[in-house]
Amino acid sequence: MPVDPSDTDARDRGRPASDEREPNHAGGVTVEPGTMDDVETVADLWVRLADGQRSHGTHLAAAENRPAAADAAARAVVTGGLVVARASAPDPDESGADAGLPDEGSRGVVGFVTFGIESGRYDLDVTRGAVYNLFVREGYRDGGVGAELLAAAESALADEGVDVVALEAMAANRDARRFYERHGYDAHRIELEKPVDGDGSDSD
Repeated sequence: MPVDPSDTDARDRGRPASDEREPNHAGGVTVEPGTMDDVETVADLWVRLADGQRSHGTHLAAAENRPAAADAAARAVVTGGLVVARASAPDPDESGADAGLPDEGSRGVVGFVTFGIESGRYDLDVTRGAVYNLFVREGYRDGGVGAELLAAAESALADEGVDVVALEAMAANRDARRFYERHGYDAHRIELEKPVDGDGSDSD
């Protein structure tokens, strides 16, 4: 799943939000747990996120995966792994759909983050939390909303007892990598890929 902060603001992370905390407010945007009423909007935003990652080399299809994205968002609501950023008013400096502003039926959702605790067939020496997706609408970027969403996910995962938080970013997405580095993330595992048409070298 793609992860893209869509927010290059360099300020420190704000106070986290979770089901048991008061919502956070960042520049007229409230960061709070998502509900089932937000699922369809989150699925639409996920499609934008995935489509934007195409320019960075992702193989993940966008619109074709919308049903799966909606299912994942609904599961995240049930597990407490969805936090949304909700705007109380339109961005005064932007207008229209091209600015990425919330439309009717979106309930003001301008960004979201999904997260959870990793599980697999092998035992680990740490409990790992994972941030699966992070996205902010274009008209609300560069104002700290992405940082608020990330902080909310990290806080909720810490409350669940994780030792570390992991996430993925496309190697070519330098803005995303810089964003996460500013928030304390370091490279942990490198994924390598090679086409099977012989473009790569087989020699040592």
